[in-house]
Amino acid sequence: MIYNNIPRPDFTPDYITQLKADEVFVFGSNLAGMHGGGAAWIAFRQFGAVLGCGVGHRGQSYAIPTMQGGVETIKPYVDQFIAYAKAHTEFFFYVTRIGCGIAGFTDAEIAPLFAEALALKNVCLPKLFVKFLQ
Repeated sequence: MIYNNIPRPDFTPDYITQLKADEVFVFGSNLAGMHGGGAAWIAFRQFGAVLGCGVGHRGQSYAIPTMQGGVETIKPYVDQFIAYAKAHTEFFFYVTRIGCGIAGFTDAEIAPLFAEALALKNVCLPKLFVKFLQ
């Protein structure tokens, strides 16, 4: 895939260690913004996530809370992210398998929340999410 004249992968890589200046790491967080493990820890250590900020864009990271209840409690935050991505086409977003690690959800449970993001050229989803959406 090419976005803003830059080659991008078709799916979010399993491991992201570097980002270009216009790229954002989208990860699952908790509402308190503790960022103590998994992708949240990587977001904090490498991509500018801020302790105490459990929602939204900080540095080269975007937090989506996943630890506060069932899938229905995650959906409003995913919808907020999708609206943000639509409004901020200057960024390219790599969505990690949010909710599928420490939060304990399956790809089949979380992927449908991102159905609308499939059409966005500036959002890259994990291969397993795309598998469940197609």
